[in-house]
Amino acid sequence: MQKNVSSLKRKLKKLFPSLNEKQKRIFVALEAKELGYGGVSLMSSLTGMSRQTIYHGINDLNSPMKPYRVRKSGGGRKKLSSEDPSLLMALDDIVDSSVRGDPESVLRWTSKSCRNIHEGLSKKGFLVSHQTVRNLLKEQKYTLQSNYKSTEKKKSHPDRNGQFEYIAATSNEFIKNKYPVISVDTKKKELIGNYKNNGQEWRKTKNYNKVLAHDFPDPKVPKAVPYGVYDISDNKGWVNVGISSDTAQFAVESIRQWWKLTGKKKYSKSKELLICADSGGSNGHRVRLWKHEIQKFSSEEKINVTVCHFPPGTSKWNKIEHRLFSYISKNWRGRPLLTYRNVVQLIASTKTKTGLKVEARLDKRSYKKGIKISDEEMKKINLKPHEFHGEWNYTVKYF
Repeated sequence: MQKNVSSLKRKLKKLFPSLNEKQKRIFVALEAKELGYGGVSLMSSLTGMSRQTIYHGINDLNSPMKPYRVRKSGGGRKKLSSEDPSLLMALDDIVDSSVRGDPESVLRWTSKSCRNIHEGLSKKGFLVSHQTVRNLLKEQKYTLQSNYKSTEKKKSHPDRNGQFEYIAATSNEFIKNKYPVISVDTKKKELIGNYKNNGQEWRKTKNYNKVLAHDFPDPKVPKAVPYGVYDISDNKGWVNVGISSDTAQFAVESIRQWWKLTGKKKYSKSKELLICADSGGSNGHRVRLWKHEIQKFSSEEKINVTVCHFPPGTSKWNKIEHRLFSYISKNWRGRPLLTYRNVVQLIASTKTKTGLKVEARLDKRSYKKGIKISDEEMKKINLKPHEFHGEWNYTVKYF
């Protein structure tokens, strides 16, 4: 018996400091049951726990396990919101304030961070911490949210959805026939030099790249003009990095280079090509030079080129934006684009787990701005408008 008592003392000395009330009660009750007759009295004397508490522990052992609680519900300090319901009303008044510059507003021109809301509540006489404010906001179903682009400044074109459906149907028909379908656009122009670039990458602490403090527009600073071609069915990207202007000639030359170096090999038997493009920019549906250059490309390569433009104001739905350009931007990882070579290498190293691969080349040609196409030249283009919005959907056939 003496040996058991010594063993129990050692066990209690090691375990008791790390147990909560319920765990101590159950542990002592279990030891008391194993000791048999006199076990409750012995454990009571060793632990200072009352016999009644040990019997409660034995009842816990004999009853089915319930959801874990140390004490009965209702213990602890009451929530501030339950003691003073006006706290939640004051919180809603501050957070839902619609006029930030109102002189009567508690926050006035400050942003609605937890600490500023805490200060606003303090001015109203509520003694709460900024962490309590955070908890109350979560209880009231508030969440951190950013702006959501959904409101158009102008009314949408009545046939906007119809054009989306037409592009989808045309694309599916081309893909079904194993014809190439590409999405094209010009990515944001990039400054060449030691300028700040978005993104981050792993580096030793405080071993950051030091870049120029300003990147004001300067005609003397060289710019990279990436024009992208995204093969929708093959999930492959092609980027032609220009060094001059984003013109219709440059746009079609980028498509031409993609076709000669990549597309022609993959679609060697195809005599049809579908281009999905925005309504504006160098490949806009009103740009005469775009159609003139498409005709030259069509006749050179003996391929009919169908073009479907997205409705005005819907360029973000162009697949190249979120299937190619977004991954290229992520791949910058904050690195300054010091040379054109850096730009080409970073673009060409872009890839994803879903199979996206990108090729890139540097286009050193200089493209002249302001080229005009006359009415006579337009009449020579073998352009066939489609029945549905022929200004957006048309086919340029080769001679």
